[in-house]
Amino acid sequence: MNEHTNKQFDTEMEAIRSGVLTMGGIVENQLNRAIALLADENDQAIGEVGSDEKLINQMQISLDQMCSQIIARRQPAAIDLRFVLTITKMVNELERVGDEVKKIAYKAAQIHGADLLSRVRHYDVIRAAERARTMLQMALDTFARLDASAAAEVIDRDEEIDAAFLAIMRQLISYMMEDPRTISAALEIVFIAKSIERIGDHAKNIAEAVVQVVKGIDVRHATADQIRAEVAGE
Repeated sequence: MNEHTNKQFDTEMEAIRSGVLTMGGIVENQLNRAIALLADENDQAIGEVGSDEKLINQMQISLDQMCSQIIARRQPAAIDLRFVLTITKMVNELERVGDEVKKIAYKAAQIHGADLLSRVRHYDVIRAAERARTMLQMALDTFARLDASAAAEVIDRDEEIDAAFLAIMRQLISYMMEDPRTISAALEIVFIAKSIERIGDHAKNIAEAVVQVVKGIDVRHATADQIRAEVAGE
């Protein structure tokens, strides 16, 4: 490629990179609104969450098209191609996070449970959602810096989200056994907790994609210890 073409290519690559970070920022804001709904802090956030999801879907389509055009027109090789393909994975993961956040927001708006269930929602569920938000923020930051070591740390955190989900499940099962009248509200909270757990999974997938683009290795089915070893070059 000549110098002019090289500059165009660099501009296009930066455009998809910044587009992912912008999309990630919208998803983070959407999750913040869902957490506010869980805490009963903003009853109007439900409409904003829906608007965010539409924008996220539009950005997914736009970024996918940009990536396809880069591959077709520029025929990038080696690390550049890996970067473009990683972008398509990350965009898909972010769109799925948006779907889960929308589920959380709508379920949160429907819950009108007993006092015990309200405490589960306000403490355990919100704390789990905040952990997932932190994990997502960290994953996006590792992409912004292309930091494989930090990405490995994000992958480690997924176990915390999984453990929180299991703890919430155990508590809710106890409530349902003690008082069958709580079953309906408890199931709504189960769905919320599952969406939070899935957000953690998607954040983990984003971090794994960062490791792949930086190190050139697919770590999707590797253990956390194996990923740390690969990142450290052992």
